[in-house]
Amino acid sequence: MSNELTPNENPVVQHEPRATDTNPKAEKRAEQQVAILFGLSALGSILLVYSYVFVTKDVFIFIPVMGNQNAQQLGIGIGMAMSLFFIGMAAIHWAKTLMSDTEVVNHRHEFRSSDQDREEFVQTVKQGVAGVQLGRRKLIKRSLGAAIGLFAVPPVLLLRDLGPLPKKQLETTNWKPGTRLVTDPGNRPILASDLEVGAVVQVLPAVENSDERPLSDIAKDPVLLIRLRPQDFQLTPEKFAMTHDGIIAFSKICSHMGCAVALYEQQTKHLLCPCHQSTFDVPRGAKVIFGPAARPLPQLDITVDSEGYLIARAAFSEPVGPSFWERNSQ
Repeated sequence: MSNELTPNENPVVQHEPRATDTNPKAEKRAEQQVAILFGLSALGSILLVYSYVFVTKDVFIFIPVMGNQNAQQLGIGIGMAMSLFFIGMAAIHWAKTLMSDTEVVNHRHEFRSSDQDREEFVQTVKQGVAGVQLGRRKLIKRSLGAAIGLFAVPPVLLLRDLGPLPKKQLETTNWKPGTRLVTDPGNRPILASDLEVGAVVQVLPAVENSDERPLSDIAKDPVLLIRLRPQDFQLTPEKFAMTHDGIIAFSKICSHMGCAVALYEQQTKHLLCPCHQSTFDVPRGAKVIFGPAARPLPQLDITVDSEGYLIARAAFSEPVGPSFWERNSQ
């Protein structure tokens, strides 16, 4: 008689119980091993947090082949690797040695399953949950809770490096009442009489040690000065009072995604952002007339000092730059 199977036959594999299914000592040993692995994962999370908070960045250790390594970065890397690796190994070892080992066949059906099948599925899920045996394995449950709890700490801690919320960061610039407007480049104060009708000048606030300041401190400060005829403006009285003799000042940082608004069409009196083509109408206070920008460019209140040089009468009254963090911006 031939032992070969016909195409429609399936071999029946007899279920072989695991050592942990029949030997209480093996079961207890596997449970302890899973708990140890969860414990190692928790230690990895603790090492990551300790390295991030308490180890200084200027401490170096020498490792053969690897050379000089920053102790903080090495501790963070090893801690994260341990946390991820051992929590995964614990879950795998738990599933292979302690969770239910009974084969379950769930036949596929087209369209909606019958009510009986749906009830059977619910029962199967309940049996699967019971097969995890988390309720009666207190050691695993406690070590799992510790590992997962500590595993969630590093991501929350590392979020601190993302910096402050955009609105808070963008509300502050170096413009203050009485700050002179100086050319960029050149750092030269500007007289109102220096600008002719149709002229455009990029300016910065006159601050001490401007050449030594980090880029992040001055990146929000650029302003565009544009001179029109006073009768060309279509502004509210409040906005018109922020101009001086036809000179109006806007933040150069686009209110869409923070690109530099650099193109001025003298005939149409439009400012254009080259990144996404947001277009701002200067006579109407840089109102958005095209593109994805959500609000006009912030206007800087300007006047002149006793010597005739242009100065800021006040700081920006609203945050400069992108407005994606504030969907209500108009």
